[in-house]
Amino acid sequence: MTDEITQAFSHPSERAKATAADTPRDRISMTDHIREVEIGAFQAERGVTQKIQFDVVVEVETRAESATDDVDRILSYDTISEVIDAALAAERVNLLETLAARIADGILEHPLAARVFVRIGKLDRGPYTLGVEILREAPQERRRVRLLADAAPHPIVVYLSDAAIHRPDLSHLLDALARTDAPLILCVDKPNLPSPLADHAMPQRRIALLAIEQSAWVLAARDPRCVVVESRTELDWAMRQGKISVWAPSKLVLDAVEGPGTDVTDPVALSRWLAEAFEAQRVISIGGPGAEALAADAMPDLT
Repeated sequence: MTDEITQAFSHPSERAKATAADTPRDRISMTDHIREVEIGAFQAERGVTQKIQFDVVVEVETRAESATDDVDRILSYDTISEVIDAALAAERVNLLETLAARIADGILEHPLAARVFVRIGKLDRGPYTLGVEILREAPQERRRVRLLADAAPHPIVVYLSDAAIHRPDLSHLLDALARTDAPLILCVDKPNLPSPLADHAMPQRRIALLAIEQSAWVLAARDPRCVVVESRTELDWAMRQGKISVWAPSKLVLDAVEGPGTDVTDPVALSRWLAEAFEAQRVISIGGPGAEALAADAMPDLT
């Protein structure tokens, strides 16, 4: 085999050696790290776990022989395992590629990490390993990116009952809410209509979430400032752009490792869960339990 093919099927540590620069860096590695993970794009892969193997090699900027014997001044092995734990705990993912990229990005946030190889394989899909391997290098503007992440805005989450969604003065109410400096995320009630009933909990969960999303689209159609969003990335972007987001909950709820519980038929509980996840400044309920008397011409100070 050619060197290129040999490298393609070699362990990440061998690839790191073969592709090293003229001045090779030190490397630390974690290999044969097995975890039980719920992952996969197919419906049959939801609600079950699979054995996943992680092999990670990190090239670091410092030389081991010149480093002091101080764990706080090196990139520790614990950093790798902690990043893997954080990536698995953040949310459920469909693709190994997505998980590998998040692990690589997390490791490269460490100031000493220069380059990382991540290989992930599914061990239970047959008499073979299905996997992906990626190589990432530390971005030049790593510090600026981290500062931007630290400056994430804290929204005001507004829960709207079904009656509030259909208020004739809805646009004036949004005018009053939009006068605050904080970005707005609107959470909505399910329609006041009969819902289909399923014989199993998981399909019923989907039906409940889809009912809420129907209301989200109804609300968005009533005011052009309202944009329906479903992913955390979309919500982060909309908040930074000062948009009024209407949350469609299915993706975040179904992908969450620690979600709002098995009963997602309570839209009020969902709005509180979202507010905690985004560290909201305040939660306002309009027309729901604990509703605030928010007339469009009598909006209290929200700051």
